[in-house]
This record gives sequence, structure tokens and C-alpha cells, in this order.
Amino acid sequence: MDKIRAFTNEQLKADVPQFGIGDGVKVYVRIVEGDKSRTQMFEGTVIAKHGGGISETFTVRRVSYGVGVEKTFPLHSPNVEKIVVFREAKVRRAKLYYLRDRVGKAAKVKEKI
Repeated sequence: MDKIRAFTNEQLKADVPQFGIGDGVKVYVRIVEGDKSRTQMFEGTVIAKHGGGISETFTVRRVSYGVGVEKTFPLHSPNVEKIVVFREAKVRRAKLYYLRDRVGKAAKVKEKI
């Protein structure tokens, strides 16, 4: 059991920023197409965080061309290059799934002052 724990601990990232539910984040993801690699940014609001340790994930939601898009990213994946927090939010829920039903200004969360 110690070998498994040691292997997972060496796979953890050391420079993970602190962010919470409702925060606005920019996630830079490495995308491989054939033999080429590029970085693509996904910007949105964190609506959920799951798990812990090596299997920790977070879900980011944004509205693109009138359609809601959600992506779930593994926090310690090597394909996630960096995470930039650009807005901190004040929320009272652990999961913001109710934002799926909201449109426009109703889909905003309060910003921390």
C-alpha cells in the first residue's frame, strides 16, 4: 500500500492555486492533434469540486454562443498547464448546479469584496 501512496504523491502538482466554488478561472489545457500540440484556454465559473488527492476534479461552466458548456478537469493532470483565478466569489453552496437554469444577469454570483 505504501508503494501506491508514494507513486500517487509524486504525481501531485505542487503549484496548484487556491480557488473555490463560484470563482472565475482560466484553465489552460494542452491539446494534442496528431503530432502537434497547442494550448487552449477555457474561461468560466467553477460550479463543483469533487474528490481529493490525485483524483480531485473540478467543473467549469461558461456560456458560449448562447449554449452552456461545462468541462470537468482533473486538477493534477499533466494536460492542465495552469489555472489562473481572476475573480473570487462569495457563495453559500458547495455545488452551483442551479446556475444551469439561470440566464443572463441571474446567472451571476456575488463577488468577494
